[in-house]
Amino acid sequence: MKEAVVAPGLKVEIIDSPIPKPNPDQVLIKVVVSGSNPKDWKLPDWRNVTANQGDDIAGIVEEVGSNVTEFKPGDRVAAFHEMMSPGGSYAEYAIAWQHTTFHIPQKTTFEEGAAIPLAAMTSAVGLYIQLGLPQPWTPATEPIPLVIYGAASAVGSYAIQLAQQSNIHPLICVAGKSQSHVEKLIDRNKGDVIVDYREGDDALVNSLKKASGGSKLLYALDATSEYNSYVNLSKVLAEGSKLTLVLPPNEGYVFPSHITQTLTRVGSVHSDAKDFGFVYFRFITRGLQEGWFKPQPQEVVHGGLRGIQEALENLKAGKANAIKYVFRIADTEGVE
Repeated sequence: MKEAVVAPGLKVEIIDSPIPKPNPDQVLIKVVVSGSNPKDWKLPDWRNVTANQGDDIAGIVEEVGSNVTEFKPGDRVAAFHEMMSPGGSYAEYAIAWQHTTFHIPQKTTFEEGAAIPLAAMTSAVGLYIQLGLPQPWTPATEPIPLVIYGAASAVGSYAIQLAQQSNIHPLICVAGKSQSHVEKLIDRNKGDVIVDYREGDDALVNSLKKASGGSKLLYALDATSEYNSYVNLSKVLAEGSKLTLVLPPNEGYVFPSHITQTLTRVGSVHSDAKDFGFVYFRFITRGLQEGWFKPQPQEVVHGGLRGIQEALENLKAGKANAIKYVFRIADTEGVE
């Protein structure tokens, strides 16, 4: 099969590889569309490795392991591939654990399915494991202000949608040029607001304080974790607050002692949070079917696997605004 590997220095190469075999608890998926994430260009440099970095799978089940009961060949699925393990989504066939594989409804396209897994689960882990907020089946019964920094990103957008199901309001959403995307997701009637970060850090801090309406800000999900985002949040979060980041903070930065800061690790659903991952991916299937969970808009990059180079360069340059880059594997030269 054709497979794309990403080398340090952001160099993508198409190679011929054997089709992987699932173990008893895994699913082999014929990839129709692969998604992409910023980590796909970052990890090769951070770890000095060359590997298939794709983790967002959408396609058709080809084969299942002996312990798999929920899926069968021919099923339409999406899946979160275990990061840094063989069998990633930048290939004709990919491997996923059964608990991080989920059905997608007929009305959900493969392009939409490929835009969901890693980012949506990052949001869920951040909101419910790290921040400890009320879950959708035991929703909040009183106002809980929540700051979502980077609200137009995939992680931010999915966090808004999950928070809505948990009746968490008001949502204070930090965004820039993609505010129109965020506007479609929030509920102004319940106090949700959008704060523009483009006026500078001082103005943003003042706007966040104003948006709180005098309430203590005790929870923040930083889906950006760059460009002073957590520094700004540290200036507005109250005593006893919780802040979770999606990237490690800059070395040397010390958070104020009154803030409990954590790092949201989506890979935990492949280690100590397997049950959590199992439940939330199935909840997402339900949300897709019922219509309240909406995939982040997608941009199909031409060339299939050969389009990964361009897409990752655009991600690195910060050009992906309120979209996910996805790749149709059949568009790859040499794939039948």
